[in-house]
Amino acid sequence: MNGHSAIREQVADACHRIAAHGLVVTEAGNVSVRVGGHVVVTATNARFEELTADQVVVVDLDGERVHGDLEPTSELALHLGIYRHFGASAVVHTHAPMATAVGLVVDELPCVHYYMLKLGGSVRVAPYETYGTPELAQSVLTALEGRSAALMANHGAVTHAHSLDAAVDQALLLEWACTLYRNAASMGTPRALDEDRQRAVVETALARMATRPASLPEETS
Repeated sequence: MNGHSAIREQVADACHRIAAHGLVVTEAGNVSVRVGGHVVVTATNARFEELTADQVVVVDLDGERVHGDLEPTSELALHLGIYRHFGASAVVHTHAPMATAVGLVVDELPCVHYYMLKLGGSVRVAPYETYGTPELAQSVLTALEGRSAALMANHGAVTHAHSLDAAVDQALLLEWACTLYRNAASMGTPRALDEDRQRAVVETALARMATRPASLPEETS
């Protein structure tokens, strides 16, 4: 096995992107990608802004290390649980400041903008459990049911998606939504989109996709 070198580089690049957007502080956070029967995941105590491919390890779906000299993140059980339960291809866990702040106050982030439907709508806050424990993993898995994002009380946030880029985009979207909610809440009670309005957005998007013209074939000489 070649250690999934290209994927390890992609994970390192994703960590740099996450750090550049201010979603992590020092070594607080972890990223992984599933590749068949393996999970490519950041090592414990790795600093995102300077993380290298050598600080990304490969484990099997039971969490046993198969490549790399470092120990995988302490939140490995959370990542493996998301892969088992939701069939995701990538997971991003951050201590993003606004997401963490909102998770200190509310039990659920309401769907205050239709873009949040990309996350599944409102975002639940998983009750606090000690980091790195099976209890934390289970708490977050419950909060993620039917969603691609969850906040973690007194801890941070997690997103999962069909690709690494998409999972990072989800993390950025979640931080944006939390910022939007905080700003609105400072002026009054934010208005949330009810289920009928959310359903209308989905139906509109599906209708637009159905009427979008098919790509024309390329011209040939």
